Amino acid sequence: MFVIAGLIIGAIFGALRAKRRGGNGKDMFQYGATHAILFALIGLFITLFVHRSLI
Repeated sequence: MFVIAGLIIGAIFGALRAKRRGGNGKDMFQYGATHAILFALIGLFITLFVHRSLI
């Protein structure tokens, strides 16, 4: 759940960040993809931490 949420939030955040910096569509896609991967990894570690602490 955290992974999917991180993926979506990261993509939106990255695209908005590129748009604020004056980037075109390709820049928005690249920033969105990079932030989506980063936020999904953070979500994965949060999921692992929560799962390990409940067991």
